[in-house]
Amino acid sequence: QVQLEESGGGLVQAGGSLRLSCVVSGGTFSRYAMGWFRQAPGKEREFVATINKSGGSTYYPRTTKGRFTITRDDAKNTVYLQMNSLAPDDTAAYYCVAGRTIEDVWNRPAFKGQGTQVTVSS
Repeated sequence: QVQLEESGGGLVQAGGSLRLSCVVSGGTFSRYAMGWFRQAPGKEREFVATINKSGGSTYYPRTTKGRFTITRDDAKNTVYLQMNSLAPDDTAAYYCVAGRTIEDVWNRPAFKGQGTQVTVSS
């Protein structure tokens, strides 16, 4: 059974940085496109970054482009989300997801982690 485990969340001041990690176990990591989304109480789920299987293609929405960077290390079965210039609006639970394709990551991820909380204070 494929499992995803996030870590790296926490409390940070506005303008600060955090790096989230997501370790994938129980499957062949290189077969999966990966993504991060976030969800705050009372708000809709929002994708913040995706990366394809090779790591050669990434996507960021307007809200995170230029501040967030997604990378993957196939040797460590890990995908990272480097978050810089954090703002209170970035406060949310962050989830790692995996899918066979980027489209799957967006629409029907096969696997999802339990999430890690990010809180940005003003």
